[in-house]
Amino acid sequence: MLASDLCPLLSEEGYEVVALSRTQLDITDASMVRDVVERVQPWCVVNCAAYTRVDDAEDEKDLAFSVNAAGAGNLAMTAGRVGARLVHVSTDFVFDGEKNVPYKEDDAPNPLNTYGMSKLQGERLVRDGTDDHIIIRSSWLYGPGGENFVRRIISKAGESEELSVVYDQVGSPTYTADLAAAVLHLMEEAPAGVYNFSNEGVASWYDLAYMAVEAARAKGVSLKLQRLKPILTEEYPTPAKRPRYSVLDKERYRDTTGTAIAHWVDALSRYVDSMWQGRRTGGGG
Repeated sequence: MLASDLCPLLSEEGYEVVALSRTQLDITDASMVRDVVERVQPWCVVNCAAYTRVDDAEDEKDLAFSVNAAGAGNLAMTAGRVGARLVHVSTDFVFDGEKNVPYKEDDAPNPLNTYGMSKLQGERLVRDGTDDHIIIRSSWLYGPGGENFVRRIISKAGESEELSVVYDQVGSPTYTADLAAAVLHLMEEAPAGVYNFSNEGVASWYDLAYMAVEAARAKGVSLKLQRLKPILTEEYPTPAKRPRYSVLDKERYRDTTGTAIAHWVDALSRYVDSMWQGRRTGGGG
């Protein structure tokens, strides 16, 4: 999803973008990473690759760590070798959710699940692999080019009269178009280090679902949904435990870049608009 927004943006800004698929660059293959990066000789490497199936990671630990940890480390070491800056995208799930105020970059991580553990290990390998790194922690991503919560909810709302959504997990939804702009700002302007970025505001999964349905209806999308039911996490058990509160403090990002951050409701509206551009009816985007 992120690459779908980032590559066109970088091209518009005048960068020569070398966008590689998994077959062209498997980041878990250290020799392949070395060969490709040394051939391209980039100014900056942006890692948009990740294993993000949070629940599946509990059964696929080796694969999650191979991509999210070892793969990130391979990129970092090779970027450092050729003198390229590395931008690496991480997650709010490195935190345990026990705070009641937004997490700062220097707060102690304590992931609750395999996905979060693998991403935290990736951060550590990035730091060890190259001094010139930008680690961006983000949260609750949605956007084009991939399956995501917003698209899934709208699709289900077109098929079902009632949906249940968890309301006691709280974070900040993030539109990948806005994260892509943040990557550009940090890539160009920021000193090496860790930065939080998400859209402004706080939401539960229920809030995000409710606003996604309302935004789709405002576009004229025909939906069957009659009732959106808020439920507790314990009513919807999942293999992976999730933090109950993972809002990110973005003061460092704002101070460094001098840019404002859009509220998640505005960002969601823009995304839903993009899903139905030129269409007035339909059930799933």
